[in-house]
Amino acid sequence: MRKIILNLATTLDGFIEGPNGEVDWCILEEDMHFDSFLDSIDTIFYGRVSYDLWGNYQPDAAASAMEKQISAAIQSKGKFVFSSQPRGDNNATFINTDFVAQVEKIRSLPGKDIWLYGGAKLITTFIENGLVDEYMISVHPTALGAGKPLFNIGARLGLVLADTKVFKSGVVQLIYTPTPR
Repeated sequence: MRKIILNLATTLDGFIEGPNGEVDWCILEEDMHFDSFLDSIDTIFYGRVSYDLWGNYQPDAAASAMEKQISAAIQSKGKFVFSSQPRGDNNATFINTDFVAQVEKIRSLPGKDIWLYGGAKLITTFIENGLVDEYMISVHPTALGAGKPLFNIGARLGLVLADTKVFKSGVVQLIYTPTPR
């Protein structure tokens, strides 16, 4: 069965974006091999707000070659948007009913792993329903003091450290799996 991987960046003090939605603190360098992660997935799960902001993002002409390559790779993936507001969109499938059953159905299909992109509400829903198989958290060497927290869950979440990677920039990637129940 395909894994659902929560892969995202956080600041040292645990925020996934600043108080005004800023993500300018995120570092993306070649030694992070984000392209390898993108090669390992063929599907992305978005919440509606994250999809509206990033699901069809196209870099401008001045963007780096790496940014253009990553954007093209992301755009080539299948996209599912979880939202209470259904709508037609040729670039994504919107899911607004039977959330857990739909996720399990998608996960059971043949293919590569699935990237749980977010946003925060969707991440919380996935965690609370035991749907995250791997947590790939990249901690960036920045503290914001305020913003949107990585976790906003109502119960303890036990995790087991599976791997760590340290990059030139000072980013530390922590890979966890859920504690067996």
